[in-house]
Amino acid sequence: MNLKSLLFRTVVLSALMGGAAWATDVMELKPIEHIQLRSDGLPIVTLSPDVLYRILVGEVAVQQGDYDTASQTFLSLAKDTADPRFAQRAFQFSMADNNLSRGIAAAKEWSLLAPNDPEAKATALALEASTGQTTGLAQTLYQRIDRATDKEQAIIQAMGIISKMVDSRLALDVLEKSLPKNVRQLTISHLALSDVAWSAQNPQRALQEARLALANEPDSELAMQRVLEYGLQVDQQKVIEQAKQFVQNNPDSRDLPLLLINRLVDLGEYDQALEQLAVMQKRNPEDFDLQFTQAEINIRAERFDTAIALLNEYISVQNQRRQSLDDATTTALSSISDARLSLVQIAEKQNNLHEAIRQLDLIEEPALLFQVRVHRAVLEARLGNLKKANRTLDSLGVLNKRDQAVVDLTRAAILREAGRTDQAVEVLERSDKELPDTPEIKYDLAMLYASQGRYEDLEPLLRQVIELQPFNANAYNALGYTFVDQNKNLDEAQGLLEQALELEPDNPYILDSVGWYLYRVGDYQAALEYLMRSYERLPDPEVAAHLGEVLWMKGRQDEAIATWRRAWDTENPNYTLERTMQRFGVKP
Repeated sequence: MNLKSLLFRTVVLSALMGGAAWATDVMELKPIEHIQLRSDGLPIVTLSPDVLYRILVGEVAVQQGDYDTASQTFLSLAKDTADPRFAQRAFQFSMADNNLSRGIAAAKEWSLLAPNDPEAKATALALEASTGQTTGLAQTLYQRIDRATDKEQAIIQAMGIISKMVDSRLALDVLEKSLPKNVRQLTISHLALSDVAWSAQNPQRALQEARLALANEPDSELAMQRVLEYGLQVDQQKVIEQAKQFVQNNPDSRDLPLLLINRLVDLGEYDQALEQLAVMQKRNPEDFDLQFTQAEINIRAERFDTAIALLNEYISVQNQRRQSLDDATTTALSSISDARLSLVQIAEKQNNLHEAIRQLDLIEEPALLFQVRVHRAVLEARLGNLKKANRTLDSLGVLNKRDQAVVDLTRAAILREAGRTDQAVEVLERSDKELPDTPEIKYDLAMLYASQGRYEDLEPLLRQVIELQPFNANAYNALGYTFVDQNKNLDEAQGLLEQALELEPDNPYILDSVGWYLYRVGDYQAALEYLMRSYERLPDPEVAAHLGEVLWMKGRQDEAIATWRRAWDTENPNYTLERTMQRFGVKP
C-alpha cells in the first residue's frame, strides 16, 4: 500500500468511526450480517469488517470527488465479492474520472458477474468499441431492439449505451447497424441518427435525418429544433425561414421560438430576434422572463440604454413579487440577481467599474455571495486598489477546497495583471502544495512559469494536469506548443497536438499551435492553412506573428507585413509580434 492510500484510509477511520476506540470495536465484530442482493442468481455478500470498511472508503472518496480511489476500491470489491453492483459503481466512477481503461475493466467485470444483465453486456461492448471492435455491440443492440415490445424505449436505451463510445463516427456506424428495417423509419430512429451524425461532425447527414423525422411528424417541436440547430451549418437561411413558419403554425410552442431567437442573436440578427420575441410577448403578456430576454438581446446589440431601462423595470416587477410572496416560494430573488449581474456586465462594457461594484453590492442571493465577492475583488484590482482587492478576498474567511482554489487563482490573476508575476507565482506555488490535486492551479502556475521562461518547471506541471484531466485539451496544447516554440521534442509535440486537436478541433489556440508545428517541420502550405483558420477565429497578435512568418517564407512578404501591421494597430506592444517583426526587419 502506498503512503497516499495509507494516509487516506487512516483519515477515513478517524473521521467515520469517531475515534480509535470505536474503530477497535468495529474490527472485533463478527461477520454476522448477510444481504441477499436479488433472487436471480446473484451472490450473497457477507458484510465483514473489511468489506464494510472498503465500502466506507469508496463512498467517502465519492463525496470528496476522488473518483480514482472510488473506482479502484469498488472494482477491487467486485472482484473479491463477485457482486456486480460493485463493478457497476466502479464503472460509473471510472467514467466520472475519465479513466477509460479502468472503465473497460469495470464494465467487463460487471458483464462477467451479471451475465443475464443486458445493460452490463452492452456497456462492456460499447467501451470495447472504443478500440474499433463494434460488431458485437451492434449485434447485441439489434437483437434488443428487434425483440423489444416498446421499440421507442429500446432505441432510447441503445442511445444511452452508444453515447459511452469515444469515437462518434464509430457510434454512428453502430447505430445504423443496430436498427432493424421495421423500426428504421420511425421518428425516434431518425432523431437518434440525427443526433449521432451531428456528434460525428456530419451536419449534412444530421440535417437529412432531422428532416425525415419532421416529415413523419410535422408538428414535432423536437424534430424542428434539430432541423434548425443542425441545419444552420448547411442551409442557414432556409432553416431559419422554416423555423419561423413552424412557430407561426404552432403558436403554443415555446422551446423552438427561444432556440430560434438565440440562434438569430448568435448570427448578429438582433432585429429579427426582437421581432420573434415580440410575437412571444404578445402571446404571453404575463411572462416577464421574456422581458429579461429582451434586455439580454439589447446587451448583445450594445444598445445599453435600452437594456438598462428594461432591466430596472424587470427588477421592479420582481421586487413586487417578493413583497407578495415569500422568497422560499418564488424565484424573484434569483431573477433580481440575474438582472443585476447583467447590469454589472453593462457597466464593465462601459468601463464604469464603480457602478459595476455598486450593482454587485446590491445582490442578496446567498448562493451568489461568494461569486459576488470574488468578482468585486477583481474589479477593485482593475481600479488599481490591490490592497482593497486582497482584503475583499481575505474577508471570505474559511473556505472549502474548491472555493479556496478559486480565491488563490483569482489572487494570482490579479497580481499577474498588475505586473507582479513573481508574487503571483508565490501564491500558486503555495496553493499547489496545499491543494496538490487541483489541475487548474497547476495549469495557471505552468503558464506563469512560461512567462518567466522557466520551461523546466512548466513541463512536469503540465504532465500532472494531463494525468489528472486526460481530456484537458488546453494542457496537451500548452505542452505541445512549448516544445514547438523551443523547437525541441517535435515528435512528442506532434502527438500532444494531435490529441488536443482531436478533443477540440475548432479551438483557435490549438489550430495556431498545429500550424506553428507544421512550420517548424517545413510543411509551409499546411501550416498556412491551419494558421489562417486560427486567425479567422482569433485575430490575436501572436497568431498574426506566426501567420505573417509563414506568409513571408512562402514569398508573400506584402501580405505578411500587412498582417503584422494590422495586428500591431489592434494591440501593442506585444512581445512575440514585436520580436518577429524585428527579425524580418519590418517596422510597425
